[in-house]
Amino acid sequence: MTGGDVPVRVALRTTDMEEARAFCRKVYYEPLRIDPVGDPDRFDFSADVVELGPITVGEVAYGTDIRVAIGALETAYHVLVPLTGVLRSRHRGMVVLADPTRAAVYRPTGDIELDWPGTCRMLSVKVERGALERELDAALDQRLVSPMPLGASFDLVDGPGRTWVALVRLLLAELRAPEGLATQPRMAARWRDMVVSGLALTVEHPYGEEPAGLQGPYRPRTVKRALDVMHAEPWRPYTTRELAAVAGVGVRVLQDAFRQHVGMSPMTYLRRLRLDNVHAELSRADPGLTSVSDIAYRWGFTHLGRFAGAYRERFGVPPSATLRDQP
Repeated sequence: MTGGDVPVRVALRTTDMEEARAFCRKVYYEPLRIDPVGDPDRFDFSADVVELGPITVGEVAYGTDIRVAIGALETAYHVLVPLTGVLRSRHRGMVVLADPTRAAVYRPTGDIELDWPGTCRMLSVKVERGALERELDAALDQRLVSPMPLGASFDLVDGPGRTWVALVRLLLAELRAPEGLATQPRMAARWRDMVVSGLALTVEHPYGEEPAGLQGPYRPRTVKRALDVMHAEPWRPYTTRELAAVAGVGVRVLQDAFRQHVGMSPMTYLRRLRLDNVHAELSRADPGLTSVSDIAYRWGFTHLGRFAGAYRERFGVPPSATLRDQP
């Protein structure tokens, strides 16, 4: 890593798997495996990454479905934000389905497995362990445990998550520009600090509702609890009453909270989450080995007629067209 105020940009576009693996190990983590599970002829790796002191920010895509296995990060916390597509992530016994509405968060301990579809272009943010822990330690009036027991994901639709990811994307765009303001060392250092402090404000942790002095528009814990169980197992036949019980409130309270903080009812959100996962799986499935009904049932849709109508309304085509059009 170079000096903390001097951004260093590294980029690669290649169809060579070994070259892509070497790049990712050098820029991110050494104990890393990348294996294609889709058509290897469609492998088209692209990465545009900027290192700025304790943070490494970039956009990464593979062009075909891959599986990534990473050993314990040890020295960093990491956030993955799909800009397109849906990422299936397993870390410390938790399954997270990340998409443009929800980020996945990784602690320094515990192996990571990622099912990364070729349709998924990722915003990747690595933050050195000490930098994030110092930031939270400065904001909290109590001793922290290291590594911090952060939540496995956070919301990007509204609140601090939306602001943080917009900040990261703007920083990356500015650092790519040859004469952007963020390429100036003093401005780069300030922006770098904003990314770290913004992440400390955004991630969930057990040290109180919010860091002292960093109050922000957090979603209520009732909403977070319901979102967490839906993202962990979206195929389960939840009812609004069951989600309200998980959240610890009445049905009407949960519905009102979702409309205020998510912009839709719990069941509408769950249906959209399931549809997005069906779409992602249909987009990479072999029509000779599976069917629309198999995938729909797997993601919790039991009435195929209503499912097909909802799918067409969301994606503009019937589900059979998505499956049929795959190479």
